[in-house]
Amino acid sequence: MPEKPAQLPRSEVDRLIEEFLEHLEIEKNCSPLTIRNYKHYLKRFSQWLRANSSKNDPGSINLEIIKKYRVFLSRFTAPNGLPLSRITQGYHVIALRAFLRFLTKNDYRTIAPEKIDLPKGESRSLKFLTTEQVERLLGQPQISKPQGLRDKAILETLFSTGLRVSELVKLNRDQIDLKRREFGVIGKGGRSRVVFLSPSAAEWIGKYLTSRADKWPALFIRVVKDPEITENGQKLRLTVRTIQRLVKKYVKKAKIPVDATVHTLRHSFATDLLMAGADIRSVQELLGHKNISTTQIYTHVTNKQLRDVHEAFHGKGK
Repeated sequence: MPEKPAQLPRSEVDRLIEEFLEHLEIEKNCSPLTIRNYKHYLKRFSQWLRANSSKNDPGSINLEIIKKYRVFLSRFTAPNGLPLSRITQGYHVIALRAFLRFLTKNDYRTIAPEKIDLPKGESRSLKFLTTEQVERLLGQPQISKPQGLRDKAILETLFSTGLRVSELVKLNRDQIDLKRREFGVIGKGGRSRVVFLSPSAAEWIGKYLTSRADKWPALFIRVVKDPEITENGQKLRLTVRTIQRLVKKYVKKAKIPVDATVHTLRHSFATDLLMAGADIRSVQELLGHKNISTTQIYTHVTNKQLRDVHEAFHGKGK
């Protein structure tokens, strides 16, 4: 029986990457998906560093190494034959900068992360629905049926709150204060925030909960004949994929000319607030964004307001 090839000894960088990932899990409270992605990006860097540098320690990571690595990323071809997109290259660099920030914080001599610039991404238009399109979408579920009533409550909640789909599926009914029309959520990075419901959303959630005879804690559950005999209540809770599918179904049914997703409703929520005059800092809090720069992608809505001002006042002083 042939012997297995000996594995290469683990480098110092590999060991520190493992420590960094544990730091993300324990101290930063990052989601398993975030940790998985960082592990993927940093593993690629570690493998490249091992093949292209005689040293595999933090001190060997300098501007020249970073430059060569970014050239490697720009020329990299995935197994499907496609190159890495500019956005994906950016994710690799973001992960590397976060790792270097961890190293410098723990007194390892390495390149300062702020010396590494992020690649400029391609400009992408932000998809959001108009008020008329939102109204059409919200009117699609058949509220005379149990599933339609549930779906109506879901769509109203998404547009009323701007929740991420991962936040929506975790909700339990005892979290929701329908009288005060508010509840708390724990978002990305373990950050808590208060979420507010519109009168319409609170009304439809109330109608949906009144229609349920079960005692399962999840706010939104699958429609089954007898939920009380289901072996595991967790199986009744709607999944992220289920919510995504039902939004797609109603977007198609409403014949909306936008490839709208759950996140499109989040964009629409933010856009609606800004167009109504809300300040960017308040929108940041309502969305649960850590950095104001993330919220600023929505300031495109001011373009229409500026155009209206230009048309109304430009040249009138002559």
